[in-house]
Amino acid sequence: MSQKKKTRFKILTSPDDLSEIKNKVRRFRLRKLRKILVPAVLIILAACGTYLLLKNQTYAQARTAREYVADISDTSSYARFGDGIIRYNRDGVVYLNKKNEEQWIQPAQIQNPVIVVKENAFAVADNGGNNIMVFTEEGLKGEIETTLPIEKIAISDQGIISAVLRDENSPKIISYDATGNILVEQKTTVGTTGYPAALELSGDGRLLAVSYLYTEGAVIKSRVVFYNFGETGQGKPDNIVSSAEYEDTVAAEVFFMGEDRAVVVGDNRFIIYKGKEEPQKEKEITIDQEIQSVFHSDQYIGFVLLNRDKSGYEVRLYNRLGEQILNRPIPAKYDNVKMDGDEILMYDGTSCCIVTATGIIKFSGDIKINALEMFRAPGLNRYYVMSVDELRIIYLTK
Repeated sequence: MSQKKKTRFKILTSPDDLSEIKNKVRRFRLRKLRKILVPAVLIILAACGTYLLLKNQTYAQARTAREYVADISDTSSYARFGDGIIRYNRDGVVYLNKKNEEQWIQPAQIQNPVIVVKENAFAVADNGGNNIMVFTEEGLKGEIETTLPIEKIAISDQGIISAVLRDENSPKIISYDATGNILVEQKTTVGTTGYPAALELSGDGRLLAVSYLYTEGAVIKSRVVFYNFGETGQGKPDNIVSSAEYEDTVAAEVFFMGEDRAVVVGDNRFIIYKGKEEPQKEKEITIDQEIQSVFHSDQYIGFVLLNRDKSGYEVRLYNRLGEQILNRPIPAKYDNVKMDGDEILMYDGTSCCIVTATGIIKFSGDIKINALEMFRAPGLNRYYVMSVDELRIIYLTK
């Protein structure tokens, strides 16, 4: 029977030896990691540099990547919504996908259609009539019949509607759910409250901001009122949680920026309010030039202004804190101006100008299609352009 031999040799390792071995292993791993990371970082930096270079270049031409033509001959208006495009006219509302294909059709008789759009819902009303239709991406959510002619409407993401209804002595502001049930009715009189010139609902439908115009002697004044329909406003008279008056300005536009800010725009200034429950004035900025148009997103407040010292126009951009971040001349005035991401899109007929938030005129020229709606498409320097009968994807090139 064999036996295992016992060896008399032993490997003795001192603490210093173990430390040296660990250091060698660590250095080996670091060298191996460096060989992987350095090329990867260089590739990422090169890709980012190329992206920024292409994004911030100026381009001279717009070429067609794809086009989707539909057999449409009537006069329609268009608006971007969700993952598609709304087409609306006197005969009703159609929802199109991004290949210009009809997803659903809602027939209607609308003499003077107007539209308001939020992220998850939109409404089409008959201005001067008595009908409001509320939609989601799936189609018609509800219809509202008003007792007085519709003058202005606002919508929340849930489809709540607030409407200014025309009445010579005391215009009414009534809020409805999407199916037409009255939720709240604000009491207004021209002699005391003023005439409602603008209104807007917050995304969650909790806050209603209204700008009223009135005169005191020979002075025009604006009164801005915030109504809260949640718990905060329940114990307040008429649900009013905040109000302020401004002399010598016509505040004809109001909008919300995200969940905690609202902006009121007058003919010579704009005011930023902050607060989810009881908005209070955070900042007031005077505009010393004639305002031609206003545009905004959740991050930016923008104006097209008439140049004071020379002919032409300029675009001015502020962040949501009211800090000016851009002011530069533009080649012309455009009927359509909008903020899409970090770009200002301006278009009128086939003329188009695209300015980045950093002030670079990315494109100024002819896009060879009569644009009724325009917004960015996936990919670098690509855009959807909607005309009367065609959805086209264009891309910018040298």
